[in-house]
Amino acid sequence: MSQSPDKELHRLRRSFVIAVSFASILWVIALLDSIFSLGLVRHGVLPRSLDNLGGILWAPLIHGSLSHIFANTAPLIVLGTALLYGYPKSSKIAFPAIYIGTGVGVWLFARSAYHIGASGLNFGILAFVFTIGVLRWDKRAITLSLIVFFLYGGMIWGVLPSAPGVSFESHLFGAITGVLLAVLLRNHDPAPTRKRYSWEGEEEETGND
Repeated sequence: MSQSPDKELHRLRRSFVIAVSFASILWVIALLDSIFSLGLVRHGVLPRSLDNLGGILWAPLIHGSLSHIFANTAPLIVLGTALLYGYPKSSKIAFPAIYIGTGVGVWLFARSAYHIGASGLNFGILAFVFTIGVLRWDKRAITLSLIVFFLYGGMIWGVLPSAPGVSFESHLFGAITGVLLAVLLRNHDPAPTRKRYSWEGEEEETGND
């Protein structure tokens, strides 16, 4: 049964609040790092270093500068809201899997440098929402897929090497993880029930006569 417009709006608001809350935590960490010169970058992912395995958990929470986190904030809120709203069941698996999967990929295969920031999450969520929309092809999935593509589709070029200080590996492994999860979870959330109009029932009754 389809949800009422009020319930849909409540779910959308809740998804937005969760996404904003997560982004706010990142801002608190970034501000504390900047104000007190904590040097948190050393807790990022340092590929193939056993001493820095914990960086897989901490890296998405750490940013090199306020401009760095500013660039990640809007996409994180928009894409996070789309993920939570469109796929409430899948998001409970997809978000932590993208979070960890991106870090593991970077730890195994990336350049030997500290990799930090939430951009891998953004690329993973973008790839997930777009790909699952193509695979499911229901009205909500298509709409969300088109929205994220038109807003952030240009991000895809970030999976290629660019500036030396940019972790394209995080972008790449985030995107790969997002695509794989979309394939695996494409049927995890039930498709929205199509709204039926009164005249459709009348046509069926007329046909049966």
